[in-house]
Amino acid sequence: LVRIGNPQPGNKVLDVACGTGTVTRLIPPYVGASGTTAGLDFNADRLEVAAALPLTSGFVIEWKVGDACDMPFRDAEFDLVFCQQGLQFFPDKLQALKEMHRVLVTGGRLILGVWCSVEHQPGGRAMADALERHGSPEAGYIRREPFSFGDADVIVHLVAEAGFHNSMVNPTVKNVHFPSAEAFTKRYISARVPLNMLVAAANEKAREAVVADVNAALKRYETNNGLELPTAVNVVTAHA
Repeated sequence: LVRIGNPQPGNKVLDVACGTGTVTRLIPPYVGASGTTAGLDFNADRLEVAAALPLTSGFVIEWKVGDACDMPFRDAEFDLVFCQQGLQFFPDKLQALKEMHRVLVTGGRLILGVWCSVEHQPGGRAMADALERHGSPEAGYIRREPFSFGDADVIVHLVAEAGFHNSMVNPTVKNVHFPSAEAFTKRYISARVPLNMLVAAANEKAREAVVADVNAALKRYETNNGLELPTAVNVVTAHA
């Protein structure tokens, strides 16, 4: 995302739904001392982790707690807005995009990444299927819902409705690495999200069955270096 966005010296850049700052920390060397970098997330704990992680000497990032649907920034404050795997989780996706448009200068750019449909996500699909078999239809739905932007036309329409133009969608596939299929499964079902609450409510036998089913489905993606899971992403670029 950062390579595609290619921030320039002096740019003011915002990373929306920055989490622990994986994307955010890559930006300051591009914009230099004359530019600024901000990371926004609604979860203060994640930002606390982000702020504690090391940064190249001389660079500063402003970490801000806030809602992507009501951002605590002025109009036209940024030249470039990134959003890496966040849009699909926002309760009001159109409003979030409108906010990204609002905080961008005229001609500013949006670069965001969203997962493609679940059919192109071996990990997400295997887990959703297992949750439906051993958990509940609701659990399966929650696991599938973040993969709602597989259709490029849907994204283009939504981005345009928010006020952006010249939008382009470029699909790409990256490998996500985990120590094992079991580590992948346990990480997702132990995260502090609604899905975890549904899994926690299931009995121990059902939880073990979910892990076993996902392990079996993902076995072919295990290598000597652990699990290498292909993940299909739509990368979207647009102008304000």
